[in-house]
Amino acid sequence: MTTSSTVPPAYTRVMLKISGEALMGDQGFGLHPPTVQRVAAEVKRVHDLGVEICMVIGGGNIFRGLSGSAQGMERTTADYMGMLATVMNALAMQSALEELDIHTRVISAITMNEVAEPYIRRRAVRHLEKKRVCIFAAGTGNPYFTTDTAATLRANEMACQAIFKGTKVDGVYDKDPVKHDDAVRYDYVSYDEVLAKHLNVMDASAIALARDNHLPIIVFSLDEPGGFQGILAGEGTYTLVKD
Repeated sequence: MTTSSTVPPAYTRVMLKISGEALMGDQGFGLHPPTVQRVAAEVKRVHDLGVEICMVIGGGNIFRGLSGSAQGMERTTADYMGMLATVMNALAMQSALEELDIHTRVISAITMNEVAEPYIRRRAVRHLEKKRVCIFAAGTGNPYFTTDTAATLRANEMACQAIFKGTKVDGVYDKDPVKHDDAVRYDYVSYDEVLAKHLNVMDASAIALARDNHLPIIVFSLDEPGGFQGILAGEGTYTLVKD
């Protein structure tokens, strides 16, 4: 996908939320370095437009707290393990971005000074103002909250104008488009519809938090080359979730 460099971006500060699974490529587990590098290149295209970028990356490619709990592990312990997985993914993305000469800060909700900054809102805002990419890791620092909720919380705290949810498909569908050929994609859907129809966008807490703060969510395919940049220029295929 190509976009015109003369078109100003629709947003100047955004949150990019991606799953940990998005970084494992065709592998069934872990990190796939070429995939991490490809996502970093997508972020660079948007960063080069002057857009201030926050990121939250899930940890499901390494460990998912909820599934660990389902297998008999104590839920709080499992969730903390999942938070640590998000830190690993954040460090990998930081490395890939800095290879592209983009100054990046990993900011953790759990104190680990040797590898990441602690979360201090004013400091994080200053990083963004200096055009550094901020990757928020370790969720909210609390068990029982997903990285979707963490992304929505941080997006509100950072005064982001939208959340970009990068997925495997090009928007929100009424049913799984991988399993159903007759699945219909929404161009627009309201927060209340997402909750009422149990559409697979984000968990209910994240949707409610976005709704209460009038924060739009844009669901798009992270596998579409240039898709992130294109949407900021008003192009491409996506679903807009808002009031």
